[in-house]
Amino acid sequence: MTRSNIELGDVTPHNIKQLKKLNTVVFPVSYNEKFYIDVLEAGELAKLVYYNDIVVGAVCCRIDTSENQRRLYIMTLGCLSSYRRLGIGTVMFQHILNYAEKDGNFDSIFLHVQINNEGAIAFYKKFGFEIVETKEHYYKRIEPADAYVLQKTLRNTNSNTSGANSNHIHNHAAHSNGHLDKKEKKA
Repeated sequence: MTRSNIELGDVTPHNIKQLKKLNTVVFPVSYNEKFYIDVLEAGELAKLVYYNDIVVGAVCCRIDTSENQRRLYIMTLGCLSSYRRLGIGTVMFQHILNYAEKDGNFDSIFLHVQINNEGAIAFYKKFGFEIVETKEHYYKRIEPADAYVLQKTLRNTNSNTSGANSNHIHNHAAHSNGHLDKKEKKA
């Protein structure tokens, strides 16, 4: 199989249930309705990924303007475990990177990753992300509860680039080596 079998598609009211099901399977937390309402408004920042016409992954981002910066926040990026290591994550990330570079006004791209998610950490590091912070007790109903903030700087700024607003919708277990039994419910 080659990457030519991988295609990105828009998230629409007609396929949002596929995104909800995918997120339930891939991530150890549950997302609230506001998350999905926001995703429907995200345009190019939210994409389903098709592998041979089957939905196998998705990426959902939003623009963050906290800390006197304009940053792209990856809320979720993940695919079904049986479709990992086929270049699907790379296609999703490349789409987001292309969006950020075409826009030209982002200081960085960042996300949260559970500290034990070695697969996701290695994935993002290969694209130039660095761990810039550890958020203790970031997750409320899963263990470990701590998260790393991973960031890829796109342009240098004079302001502090290592922080991340703790009120962000979470990114989790993007390339998890296994699923957690407990599900965190977002209020």
